[in-house]
Amino acid sequence: MDDTQRLLDLNDLHALKARYFRAIDTKDWAELRSVFADDLLYYRDPSYGEPSAAPSVVGADAFLENIRRRHSTSVTVHHGHGPEIELTGDDTATGIWALFDWVDNHAEGHAWKGYGHYHERYLKGADGRWRIKEMRLSRVRVDAVQTTDPRDVQLGIDVWAGGKLPAVSNIDDYH
Repeated sequence: MDDTQRLLDLNDLHALKARYFRAIDTKDWAELRSVFADDLLYYRDPSYGEPSAAPSVVGADAFLENIRRRHSTSVTVHHGHGPEIELTGDDTATGIWALFDWVDNHAEGHAWKGYGHYHERYLKGADGRWRIKEMRLSRVRVDAVQTTDPRDVQLGIDVWAGGKLPAVSNIDDYH
């Protein structure tokens, strides 16, 4: 593989993970499905340094259904940082991404800020597109936080859209 192709592949892998984060947060389920290989293996480690021996979910469709069920009523923010990508062949790669996520599910009564890492394997398909083949989520820390009423989340968005900056101290002034 020449240097130009290596750079193109690295760029495509960064864009792949960015689409994953955006699709979860915007609930774009079709886009989310498109980032996975059909035979995806998803591992959810019980704690950092204690890897799961068996996958928690097998198959991209099963993973998507799990995410839809868990996050359809959540407001989520996912950020990936500091990618460590290694191209291991012309159509294979591995990656580690530092993760921050904020999941707020007022309807179900739970919210958290999470920190950890995704450890992944990627496969480039016959169509030339990279997909996530294996994903392992290892949490370093999870902080339970107070849920937020979705009306207040929307109110903050509406205030922002109106050209103002919402302030926590006076959120009631906008009701």
